[in-house]
Amino acid sequence: MSQQTLTAETDSAQFSEGPADASTDVLELDGLTQEYGAETAVKDLTLSVRDGELLTLLGPSGCGKTTTLRMIAGLEQPTRGTLTIDGETVASETGCVSPEDRDVGLVFQNFALFPHLSVAENIAFGIDDWDADDREARVDELLELVGLTDHREKMPAQLSGGQQQRVALARSLAPEPDVLLLDEPFSNLDVRLRVEMRQEVREILKATGVTAVSVTHDQEEALSISDRVAIMNDGEIEQVGKPELVFENPKSRFVASFLGRASFVPGRVRGDVVETQLGTLHTDQLNGPIEAYDGARIDVLLRPDDLTAHLEHEDAADGHIVDRQYNGPTFVYTVELTDGTAVRCLHNHVETFEHGQPVRVDIEADHGLAWYPT
Repeated sequence: MSQQTLTAETDSAQFSEGPADASTDVLELDGLTQEYGAETAVKDLTLSVRDGELLTLLGPSGCGKTTTLRMIAGLEQPTRGTLTIDGETVASETGCVSPEDRDVGLVFQNFALFPHLSVAENIAFGIDDWDADDREARVDELLELVGLTDHREKMPAQLSGGQQQRVALARSLAPEPDVLLLDEPFSNLDVRLRVEMRQEVREILKATGVTAVSVTHDQEEALSISDRVAIMNDGEIEQVGKPELVFENPKSRFVASFLGRASFVPGRVRGDVVETQLGTLHTDQLNGPIEAYDGARIDVLLRPDDLTAHLEHEDAADGHIVDRQYNGPTFVYTVELTDGTAVRCLHNHVETFEHGQPVRVDIEADHGLAWYPT
């Protein structure tokens, strides 16, 4: 039994996605399944994406997120289940609307710009059946939106990676799609530009009001740009919700571990406290009711910023420094506790410890802590 199974009725608001309103759902996946022979890539996936929302499918390689995106785009037909866009069923086991008839835009990993066409011609490619004046006005509008008005006659090879991405985004937005799909949109950019472009792309999407689904394995990217994230594992969604809600209240150990560094500290519930090797926690500090676990062992989720290490005499230490990672402004130290549990502590770069030093570890979390039955 999991923590969330126990508290499903009494604490459902803890993991709420917000008020449901079917009239605002633009994209609906109902029981979507994709099988390749004996292998199931996506299993019974049910999910709704709201009008104007940016939702990110997040998970490790092979979890089914790209297969899901391909089914939404019409590049694959589901084995079972249905897919609806703006009220129209576009995919089921009995038939599939072709990609070009779905009113879906797709931004590829490698941008896929036409090298022989100018920036303006690339953007206009998907609307060549529009009236010439309307097409020209739409291109001008999008060039201004993505900040490339002065680059309209340039060829893709003359642009930076970030500029090419903005052209690819503008080209996908040109036909005014109901849904825009972004397949690992920042993977081909260097780290500095990747961070910069995240905010730019989010601002562009919000300015147009388009409904968007992004796919990535980058946790920081998903948390920073999304209205909601859907964590996928082994072809299924483990949790969906606002980024801060999912990060602070992960429903499973997998979600907790995938979203940032997770340490699981063993403890035993004793009435209104939890006794751990790192001290006693009051049950008020834990997320969700825990009364039914009185006397039981649990694991408390602690992240590096919840823990602080202090030099201590060997006979009074909680553990020893066994690893450290330098991140510029900070160090993340790994401490092996006397019971073998490994925890990570975040420190300012001027606070240095050496490998093997004995330390005391204090819990300094000022927020509710997730927990899981042992």
